[in-house]
Amino acid sequence: MNADIETLQETLAAVNREAAKVIIGQEKAIRFSLIAILTGQHALIEGVPGLAKTLLVRTLARILHCDFQRIQFTPDLMPSDITGTSIFNLRDSTFEFRRGPIFTSFLLADEINRAPAKTQAALLQAMQERTVTIDGITHELSPAFTVFATQNPIEFEGTYPLPEAQKDRFLMKISIGWPERDEEMELARRMLSGESPESTLDNGGVAVVLGPDQIARLRAELNNITVRDELTSYMVDLVRRTRAHEGILSGASPRATQALLLASRALAALEGRDFVNPDDVRVLASPVLEHRIVLKPEFEMEGTTAAQIVGQLLADVPVPR
Repeated sequence: MNADIETLQETLAAVNREAAKVIIGQEKAIRFSLIAILTGQHALIEGVPGLAKTLLVRTLARILHCDFQRIQFTPDLMPSDITGTSIFNLRDSTFEFRRGPIFTSFLLADEINRAPAKTQAALLQAMQERTVTIDGITHELSPAFTVFATQNPIEFEGTYPLPEAQKDRFLMKISIGWPERDEEMELARRMLSGESPESTLDNGGVAVVLGPDQIARLRAELNNITVRDELTSYMVDLVRRTRAHEGILSGASPRATQALLLASRALAALEGRDFVNPDDVRVLASPVLEHRIVLKPEFEMEGTTAAQIVGQLLADVPVPR
């Protein structure tokens, strides 16, 4: 194995160990979040309240020595509330720019679908360009800038659902489900002993593993992960099949193929390999494709889900040997 890849895998394993001190279970959510960070992309996190979505991002920010900000999206939130605004300084008779919470490394956009379209667009533009322009002046965001946008999957009253074109800006959708019984018991024991996950994090119970500069180097290392032509073809075929499936009204764009390529390289690195295999693609197919496809109404009425259709595509498209 390439020595640099081995070092990368050891570093990421250390990040996982530290995260496990705070986050009970949810190994898949931790892994997928690391993939988003490693690829320099952004992620949607979907789950009902109380499943440690905020705690997950806070924990990763602490371990990776990155700044963290949280924005609670509400119907009255304005674009300037997240990007910042110019304030007139009476003493100097000049305008000075007050930076908004978007000027951070890890941003948790909590319940993004509760903000109006204009505010959502301001955030999504910053995600794409990694800059914010105020009064004609462009301000650079952190090179490690990563947005984790949460959505509640069961409550839609008073929300502004993200358009499909905007969902496409997110590398993947991370679904966080209910913990297993033994995991919930462990959480209860920790709460009774005064060692809750929040107190563990706030009292220095996790160590810093690396910083923003090292994150940039890890991202560069992903270029050394080999992707065979047959696997690239497999990813292209999966994405193209979403545009021909009878139950899909709108399929995934070529950006989905790029997302699969980026994410599969990061997953291979997490597994300690310097090459991508078909299993990497199959593991990532649902989180990368689900939020990018629109089902036909008649299929939705029958109870068909995007996950089920992605499963059908995986069964239909031949896996390269």
